[in-house]
Amino acid sequence: MEFFRIKRDIPFMRHALVLNLVSLITFVAAVFFLFSRGLHLSVEFTGGTLMEVSYSQPADLNSVRSTVATLGLTDVQVQNFGTARDVLIRMPVQKGVSSAQQSDRVMAALKTADSTATMRRSEFVGPQVGDELATDGLKALAFVIAGIMIYLAIRFEWKFAVAAIIANLHDVIIILGFFAFFQWEFSLPVLAAVLAVLGYSVNESVVIFDRIRENFRRYRKMNTVEIINNAITSTISRTIITHGSTQLMVLSMLFFGGATLHYFALALTIGILFGIYSSVFVAASIAMWLGIQREDLVKGGAKKDEDPNDPNAGATV
Repeated sequence: MEFFRIKRDIPFMRHALVLNLVSLITFVAAVFFLFSRGLHLSVEFTGGTLMEVSYSQPADLNSVRSTVATLGLTDVQVQNFGTARDVLIRMPVQKGVSSAQQSDRVMAALKTADSTATMRRSEFVGPQVGDELATDGLKALAFVIAGIMIYLAIRFEWKFAVAAIIANLHDVIIILGFFAFFQWEFSLPVLAAVLAVLGYSVNESVVIFDRIRENFRRYRKMNTVEIINNAITSTISRTIITHGSTQLMVLSMLFFGGATLHYFALALTIGILFGIYSSVFVAASIAMWLGIQREDLVKGGAKKDEDPNDPNAGATV
């Protein structure tokens, strides 16, 4: 299915150096903000008070957030837990205020707003739990990266594996850079979104790499730059349809999913946009600069050269 068929190959690699310089500047800026400002970690990572409150009727989360905000508490997470009548509230640590005092103040305010509010449990989440979560998150990220590199090295060639990982890390660091610059809250759902972007981005790279390998087999007279340009151009229709549909779904979560899904959807939105960019301009160009060639991917003889714009090229009877 090609809704956006392009008859002539677009010379993407002609502008590879300029576009990768832009990527490098963006990447360096993201790293700078990560070290200078750091991530604004949520309660899961820093520790705090966790409350579970039950109502007789479905709870109005916006009303609960407004009530808690009147107490001067910031960075409070409010979400449904189990059913629409159960609410989970996460609050960061306050200096000079114990966890019990903090939960009592919040509970008193919630009862004033709705007398049916009942506290089911209240507990303190220590910072050591947050350290463990951060460590486990880094381990998960490392395992994902290692798995992707092994997969690509086996399926294609080590140069593609290196190119894809550099491109994917480019996406991850830029997402983290946005969160550090704007001091958006970095929570477990955001970490899940970052891991999802890794898998999502590598999928686009695999599609392009697979077409590059196929082109090397089909067009013996085309050089590497022409092969890559043709591969990217011929997959543009698929890229627009796939990523456009995914982005529409993610944007619906961003605008209509409420506060609970806001930063999760925001991380996915940034990741998808930069994932398309990195797969086309970063991964492919790095593979080109690493010297990918026909001999790396094609074992044995190759087919006779054919017209890349011929829809029947490569067809067998």
